[in-house]
Amino acid sequence: MHSVEASETLLFRYSALTFNAHRIHYDETYAKEQEGYPGIVVHGPLQATMLCQFAADIHGKPPAQFRFRGRNPIFGGQDFTLNATPDGNGMSLWTCQADGPVSMEARAEW
Repeated sequence: MHSVEASETLLFRYSALTFNAHRIHYDETYAKEQEGYPGIVVHGPLQATMLCQFAADIHGKPPAQFRFRGRNPIFGGQDFTLNATPDGNGMSLWTCQADGPVSMEARAEW
């Protein structure tokens, strides 16, 4: 397990890196007042990117195949964890907040 701080800086930088201008990822006032979210929204692809790198770090090399699926949103300002369970030639991975359900689930295979 690895803990990640979903800071405004992290989300803003990922938005810039991916040319994602949607304000729900970096403007908390907009996300709350215009979109009705409880906070800024953590990008699904950011979680998937982190899970893929987490799998590579654990296994020692990047996976040959990687699949992911979003389940529930994570909102900024709250930490979330990267989790993994190796099994045979693969690994099940997921993100979640301490008191929340699975947000992103993934499968890595070598």
